[in-house]
Amino acid sequence: MTFESLTHLRDYVAPLFRRPNAVQVAALCHRTGASGPEVLLVKSSSGRWILPKGWPMEGTDGAGTALTEAWEEAGVKRGKAENKAIGTFQTVKVLETGPDVPCTTYVYPIEVRKLADDYPEAVERERKWLPVSEARAVIDDSGLREILDLFERRNAA
Repeated sequence: MTFESLTHLRDYVAPLFRRPNAVQVAALCHRTGASGPEVLLVKSSSGRWILPKGWPMEGTDGAGTALTEAWEEAGVKRGKAENKAIGTFQTVKVLETGPDVPCTTYVYPIEVRKLADDYPEAVERERKWLPVSEARAVIDDSGLREILDLFERRNAA
């Protein structure tokens, strides 16, 4: 077999062994601030500003998982989650052990009604409210920035 034949074979066979992306669920926590919509960001363990997010939870839907993540990571004690995701974005979850995991993240808007100062990850995570335009500037994930654009357009209507 020639090198070219092996390359074609690899290109044909490789997709058969590719796994589908893992799924994560994110909470787009928002409120109306003095100058318009604001979103709540949390700092990841690597120091990046992100939305609260995690793996799907057995026995609950996406909106329920988003509410749980919002509580655990950002202290959202009361909020109203939308039943349908506003959109999805692609990311890679970097694990301490094992290979990196490509993920499709479903984003559920949550209107925040009450925040708690004492919540499960309060010691590990910094949180802050930002206008959407400022949040977009501190987030380094282009897919998440697109979700914020969509959220902003939807709320301008």
